[in-house]
Amino acid sequence: MAHLKRSFGIGLWFMFLTLPLVVVRVNTLSQEVQWRWSNLLWVGVGAFAIAWFWQFSINRRAAGRASTVADKPSLAQRLADDPVLSRRVLLGAAAVAIVFPWLVSTGQNFYHVNVMVSALIFVVLGLGLNITVGLAGLLDLGYIAFFAVGAYTYALLSKNFDLGFWTCLPLGGLMGMLFGVILGFPILRLRGDYLAIVTLGFGAITKIVLENWDTLFGGAAGLANIPRPELFGLLLDGRQKSVYSYYIVLALVALTIFVTNRLKNSRIGHAWMALREDEIASVAMGVDMARTKLSAYALGAFWAGLVGVVFAAHNNFINPDSFTFMDSAMVLAMVVLGGMGSILGVIIAALALKLLPEYLRAFAEYRMLVFGAVMVLMMIFRPQGLISDTRRKYDYDGADGANGEGDHGGK
Repeated sequence: MAHLKRSFGIGLWFMFLTLPLVVVRVNTLSQEVQWRWSNLLWVGVGAFAIAWFWQFSINRRAAGRASTVADKPSLAQRLADDPVLSRRVLLGAAAVAIVFPWLVSTGQNFYHVNVMVSALIFVVLGLGLNITVGLAGLLDLGYIAFFAVGAYTYALLSKNFDLGFWTCLPLGGLMGMLFGVILGFPILRLRGDYLAIVTLGFGAITKIVLENWDTLFGGAAGLANIPRPELFGLLLDGRQKSVYSYYIVLALVALTIFVTNRLKNSRIGHAWMALREDEIASVAMGVDMARTKLSAYALGAFWAGLVGVVFAAHNNFINPDSFTFMDSAMVLAMVVLGGMGSILGVIIAALALKLLPEYLRAFAEYRMLVFGAVMVLMMIFRPQGLISDTRRKYDYDGADGANGEGDHGGK
């Protein structure tokens, strides 16, 4: 009953605030005042319904936290605890991904393949930023700058030195790693807002340099005629080139998942998570703060530079407007929405944030409004993200260990 009264009061208050805007209308032609009371009624009903649903959701969330019933394991936890289930899901996803181009593209219609290539590129970006932000807890608002470094590395090397795609692919990743180390050195002791401001400035400086250095980077006009990936010297048509790019970025996604998962469960991965939870305590326990932070920036930037080469090769053209702050914010949103440190969550969030706007173009005018509302609701009702991070569990049989007949077991 208290919630109904509160919601009713909120509805009346919104009706009072919006009265001059939604009710009174002056017709300048006939010099008459029109009173639209039905609009005021709809405002009151809408405000009442939203306020009631909001209070109901808040109470359900509080009741769920206070409940003594054990929580059900999350999807990620079930997959981690059940190797057979995780293997089946992985094989099913791999099979769908492999046959995807042949299911959706016919003739010269390869639109869906190109859309998926762009989405998978952002999956790699999200997984790379997940190392820096999700595992190490180092907020980075200029991550797209490393993406630009990789893209321009391939464009310049292919244009000036006639180097091929496969030669430039690791070079782009190494250049991104180099710039990650260069950025990491001056900000080793920065945290929180100060760290975010420095990384934001780094991204802005990178874009300004690309726009104004015409002789090297082409300025605002960018660089065109970037070679596509070659396949043993074969001539490929438009559809075949898109399918080939799709399989390249798909293999890169698989490699990124494998490497980041191994890093997460390694010694350096545990050091990253310790630094994220409490920097002072982790340093006191012997974690090398400088090396740990630099490795997080370097490895995160490596994947951005690597996939930047694929981006430049796939689009044949790059310019500074391809690497804006909104792209950095989008990649960061993928990490936050998916779940800090969660590989599966970041993949799902990246695919959702890139594919849904593309296939819901009829609602393009309301895209940012819906995006902002989803972010607010996620931060209130599920701050841990779509799929919360899970850590590897280790079981120790104390009885057998005491008798000297057992050893450590892990899963």
